[in-house]
Amino acid sequence: MNARPLTPPFTEETARQKVRLAEDGWNGRNPAKVALAYTEDTKWRNRTSFVTSRTEAEAFLVGKWDRELEYRLIKEMWAYTDNRIAVRYAYEWHDDSGNWFRSYGNENWEFNQDGLMENRFSSINDLPISEAERKFRWPLGPRPADHPGLTDLGL
Repeated sequence: MNARPLTPPFTEETARQKVRLAEDGWNGRNPAKVALAYTEDTKWRNRTSFVTSRTEAEAFLVGKWDRELEYRLIKEMWAYTDNRIAVRYAYEWHDDSGNWFRSYGNENWEFNQDGLMENRFSSINDLPISEAERKFRWPLGPRPADHPGLTDLGL
């Protein structure tokens, strides 16, 4: 794939749309499909993992979603420029022992002219939560359009 929807330079509207497309893609938890949003030589920093290709990104996502069960994500645009978008996000998941977590993070994204992400730098913190504290309770898959975002949830 040579291009993605919504190419730079971004406007506020197209940057917000790009963020929502990314959120929907990650909530679909299909590593092969999600990896297509990145350049062949994409560079990521995700916690202590460093990814240097689309192939590595796909493998990273396979492992992530094997460990982070019932994953549900909300992203919110923080800022944007012509070809960069800053995002804050939270996601909820549980491990194979049934322990629930809410992970909070920030990402900086840089896109090429075709709308593919070249660089993704992510910082994440995990907060153990009880099942009763969960806020992301929609069926697995993309977040429904009427579900509150991070700001509305007070996150």
